[in-house]
Amino acid sequence: MMGTAAVAIACAASVEGTVVNMAAGGGAREGVTFGHPSGTLKVGAVASQSEQGWTVERAIMSRSARILMEGRVHVPSDTLLIKDVSNY
Repeated sequence: MMGTAAVAIACAASVEGTVVNMAAGGGAREGVTFGHPSGTLKVGAVASQSEQGWTVERAIMSRSARILMEGRVHVPSDTLLIKDVSNY
C-alpha cells in the first residue's frame, strides 16, 4: 500500500462516524495498522473539529518489514587481508 493512501485512510479513521472509522472499529482512534506480505504499516492521525470543519493536526507513518534472509558467509582465511581473525 502506498504511504500517501495509508495516511489518508488514517486521517479518515480518526474522524468518528466516517465510513472508514466504522470499518476500523468505530470510536475514538488515533491509529490503524495494515498487514501486508512484506510486514506491517502503522499509520495514525489526530483530527479535531472546529466551526470551519475538520482539521488534521498530526499524521504519522511507520513501516516494518519481515526478515527476508538471514545467514552466514564462510570465507577461507587465506583470502582475507587480515590474517589474524581470532579477534573477529
